[in-house]
Amino acid sequence: MGDLIFGIVFILLGLITIYLRVFKNSKGLGKLETMKETYGEKLGLVIHVISYTVVPIVTGIVMVVRYLQCHFLIF
Repeated sequence: MGDLIFGIVFILLGLITIYLRVFKNSKGLGKLETMKETYGEKLGLVIHVISYTVVPIVTGIVMVVRYLQCHFLIF
């Protein structure tokens, strides 16, 4: 059950960062500006997108699929 809950939470975290980035013009993404200052405009944005959007969504999907495989013997 933990895989399912954590998977859903990780997916939601990634989707929230997409929402904030697209509809709120990155307001609420506190570490984004620090990363841009440290690594430059483009690299800071790439690192932030990978760290706070791609990795949580992929991790969440893997955890949900793992839960489904164990409990429903699918895939």
